[in-house]
Amino acid sequence: MLKAIIFDFDYTLGDSTNGIAICINYALGKLGYSARNLSDIRRTVGLSLKDTYAALTFDENLDKAEKFAKLFIEKADEVMVDNTELYTGVKDVLHKLKVKGYQTGIVTTKFRYRIEKILNKFDAEELIDIIVGADDVKVEKPNPEGLLWTVAHLNLRKENVLYVGDSLVDAKTAENAKVDFAGVLTGTTTKEEFEKHPSVYIGKDITEIYDFILKLEQSHGTFKKIK
Repeated sequence: MLKAIIFDFDYTLGDSTNGIAICINYALGKLGYSARNLSDIRRTVGLSLKDTYAALTFDENLDKAEKFAKLFIEKADEVMVDNTELYTGVKDVLHKLKVKGYQTGIVTTKFRYRIEKILNKFDAEELIDIIVGADDVKVEKPNPEGLLWTVAHLNLRKENVLYVGDSLVDAKTAENAKVDFAGVLTGTTTKEEFEKHPSVYIGKDITEIYDFILKLEQSHGTFKKIK
């Protein structure tokens, strides 16, 4: 029986593209690289900062990746919250889930304190029970550490949890954790790409995920009946 819905953040609950672009290009500029366009940057959203550096520069140097990450964080502390928006309908869905008694959480590559500030900005902090960010884990997604810690902290079994995300990193995280996954198409990942990985549902956005959960309730909690 489903008892908790755990979400990714970027391109799942909200859009930080402008803030991410500012921070990426600030860090790249400090390291001597030219600015990247939004389409290139969007494809890196959801990756760890070190993987983002490698994807944009094709440089595997770990020391430079570490410098990139520090520069990104330095700028993000200034601009990220102001340049992040929640998607339409997200607060409403989170509120409905809480009213129905579901536990909610966020497992993200953003830092926990940043997510807390973003939720506070939109008066949504009370709608999320637990947040696990990049600063809370030793290894970031698709390593399942953060998601598994969340399941354990909520005192739930894996079959009681649904992880919702917009990227193949999220899908692989759920697969590695052996937790059911639902994909949303609000990011850069297509339905066809998601279909190559295990999922119980692929929806246009969070509102469609909520509709799926309602159908799940009607089928008495059996995913196989409604895939």
